[in-house]
Amino acid sequence: MLLFFTVLANWTYFLASLFTILTLLYIAVKRSGGSSPSFEGESNSLRAYVTSYRVIVMIITFLCILAVDFRIFPRRYAKTETYGTSLMDLGVGAFVLANSLVSRQARNITSVSWKTAIVSTSPLIILGFLRLVTTTGVDYQVHVGEYGVHWNFFFTLAAVSILTSFINISPQYSGVIGSLVLVGYQFCLVQGLNHYLLSNERGMDIISQNKEGIFSIFGYWGMYLLGVHLGNYLIFGSHSSGFRSSRWVRMRVWVLSILFWLLTVLLDRHVERISRRTCNLPYVTMVVADNLQLLSILMLADLVPGSKTSILEEAFNRNLLATFLLANILTGLVNLSVDTLSASSITAFFILLVYAYVLSIVIGIADYFGIKLKFW
Repeated sequence: MLLFFTVLANWTYFLASLFTILTLLYIAVKRSGGSSPSFEGESNSLRAYVTSYRVIVMIITFLCILAVDFRIFPRRYAKTETYGTSLMDLGVGAFVLANSLVSRQARNITSVSWKTAIVSTSPLIILGFLRLVTTTGVDYQVHVGEYGVHWNFFFTLAAVSILTSFINISPQYSGVIGSLVLVGYQFCLVQGLNHYLLSNERGMDIISQNKEGIFSIFGYWGMYLLGVHLGNYLIFGSHSSGFRSSRWVRMRVWVLSILFWLLTVLLDRHVERISRRTCNLPYVTMVVADNLQLLSILMLADLVPGSKTSILEEAFNRNLLATFLLANILTGLVNLSVDTLSASSITAFFILLVYAYVLSIVIGIADYFGIKLKFW
């Protein structure tokens, strides 16, 4: 992945096509040799797909948040300012959706009390304030137009978690409610809210100072509710065990991915262009479509014999939030100690490689000792 984001960035399509052809040849050879994929006894195959999907999203995220500070990282992958799409624009949305698909709500687990909800969310709020204090204290560069002056991603996660816990919605209806929230929010955006959110003018009040982060909560909450419904429907519903369920899920994931891509194109052309900054409806449908496409590709692993997940994947999957937190800390340390913009390609690649290995080793050791950091 690191090679594709850096030195092999211009060869991505060619190499992806080559790997696809090699995989198809491998499947053909295995089948002609009398070996065929074994579906019996793979009760955890669906879980393996979701694990791989969540881990891939996290690995892409933690590689990009540091790589973007180096010149070796293609600018076309960096976050857009107002409208448009890029690889890094998917990060925040993919993280929210990946958590919603396997959330407590998607599994239809009875809602917790408001006290428990506050206690479970408080670490995210603390992390948000810690990030705010540390970035301000060391004069770390922060793009104000992304979330606002004081807001950050941890506050967004906390807000979505609180809303989901306090407003208890059955997974069967969360898709409808989420769609209504998104449509209502999009209506407000096209009526003039988008001009307010995307303008550089800010008042002195706390809402105006953090307008992007606060108002985008509605978009992320609607996305989370959609993810809860999809997770319950595809993963934790009555069809989620056995071989038939595997094919049942795979077909529906492919169909849903295509439908959401078509909806994204229509919304982008006729309603409003995709904007991660406001988390508008076209952005939400794009994130859902892209993530379902990734999951549908992973589900083709049924055609390839062999193990579905590795030990390291399991370690990352059990500590996604810890991985994200540690990645942010390491990224900050690298930026404070290295002039990233003047680093050569070889130096940049070496730093990124060490960073990825340190992160993997720490998470692996934490998992070995049973240390988990989970607040969602």
